Formats: sequence, structure tokens, C-alpha cells
Amino acid sequence: MLWISDEWKEYEVLDATNGERLERWGKYVLVRPDPQVIWNTPRTAPEWKHYDARYVRSNTGGGHWTDHTLPDRWQIRYKDYLTFNVKPMNFKHTGVFPEQAANWDFIRQTILDAHRPVRVLNLFAYSGGATLAAASAGAEVFHVDASKGMVAWAKENAVASGLTDAPIHWMVDDCGKFIQREIRRGRRYDGIIMDPPSYGRGPSGEIWKMETSFYPFLLEAAKVLSDNPLFVIINSYTTGLAPSAVAYAADSVFCPKFGGKTEAGELGLPVRDSGLVLPCGATGRWTP
Repeated sequence: MLWISDEWKEYEVLDATNGERLERWGKYVLVRPDPQVIWNTPRTAPEWKHYDARYVRSNTGGGHWTDHTLPDRWQIRYKDYLTFNVKPMNFKHTGVFPEQAANWDFIRQTILDAHRPVRVLNLFAYSGGATLAAASAGAEVFHVDASKGMVAWAKENAVASGLTDAPIHWMVDDCGKFIQREIRRGRRYDGIIMDPPSYGRGPSGEIWKMETSFYPFLLEAAKVLSDNPLFVIINSYTTGLAPSAVAYAADSVFCPKFGGKTEAGELGLPVRDSGLVLPCGATGRWTP
């Protein structure tokens, strides 16, 4: 299955070739590396000659922005309910993953269709796109990320999106430890969203590897689902991890108790000049 985030007005992939994507973020054009772009097609888009910044990887790891004529930050809007502060970062990121728009729409509509109070937990929540989508539909949201800076960025996006007074609880915390405390507290959630890293280290030096850490984490997360849940969304950018693997893991955890099924596939972005769809990682949506 392929979910295409094709309803953006202020973002688009203009072209993609030879390991790079050419993108428009509002009125600014960026060139960024993308390991999924393994093909090589002619660079006919005129924006290749007139971009505002390009991220170049170094031979020793990391990289840097060149030809930089960008402001420190600017804003882009998605539909009529989300506004993001875009800031170019050291590791090529901008603080927004536009392909997630397909999930934002799903989250928002599912909550609206529930016609009841909904509590959502967003783990590894980054700059808050899914948090704000849920809050815009009226949900109470617990936003958890270990990075103080990213939680502050998400708060800025909430303000920009007109959600300053929304019932969002901003938590700077290790996601695994937060889950354990929630189990002890007995707090339950109608929806869980998670975007775990491929690799990372916890605050006490714990090593996270998606291939070995994710399934035990999923088992613990299932313990904080309510008796009448709406969804669990799992995103993965781990190279080589098939969407079907995400689906099998989720089904084995949630279906014995709640029934339902997991639909899994890739998120994608349309490419203006070629008509291709750029693959942007795996996602799974479990619903009862």
C-alpha cells in the first residue's frame, strides 16, 4: 500500500535524481540528499540552477549547507489546520516531514469521527505534526520526546497553528521510562503514535536498535491502550525493514485483545517533473 501526501500547497518535490531531491518549502528552494533516490535522470527543472540552499554531505560524516541564502526560520502551512516553523538543521532536516501529512489527515479524521473525548499519546514526537493534527480535532494529547529543543520547537508550531490553549501536555522524557510510569499510574490512551529511531542511546546509555528494541517496546505500549481504542500508528525509517514486518508486529500485539488489523505500506511524495512518487519510509496503522 502507498499513501501519497499530495495535498500540500506550500511544499512540493520538484525533482529527484542521483541521490538528491529538489524541494520547494514555501518560497524557498532546497536541495537535500536522499538515499532512496538511486536513479539518475536529467536535471531539467530550472530550479536546479536557482536554489536557495544545498545540503552537502562530508566524507567524515555529517555535512553542511552551502549557497545559504535562507532566513533562520520561516513558516509553511498545511491545509487550514497546521502551520510549521521551518529551520534548516545540521543533519539536513528542516523540522518537518511532509510525507507524514497522509497520517495527519488520518489521525484528525479518525478523532473527529469518534464523536467522543479522545486521549492520544505521541511518542518520539519530534516537532509535533501528529500532536497538532490530533489536538486540532479536539483530542487531549501527551507529547513525549527526549529532546528539550524539539519539544520547544513543537510548542512553537502549536502557537503558529492557533493551538496555544489546546489540551497538550509537553513531556521531555525518555519514551520507554514514560510508558512504564503510565502503566503504574493507570492512565490509558485511545490512540498511540510512535516514530522510533533506527538507532539511539537512552539517558543512561541504553542502546536502542529498531530490530531488537522495538517489539518489546510495542508490548509495553499496548498496556496503556484504553478498552475502546481508535488507532496505533507506527512509523519507521529503518532501511530494510519491510512494511509487512511492521504490520506483523502490530497485529501480534494488538489483535489478540482488540481484533482489527494493521494496514501497512509506504508513505510517498509526488515528484512534479517526473510524475514519480518518492518513497519516504514505512508506516503501519492498526485499527480495531
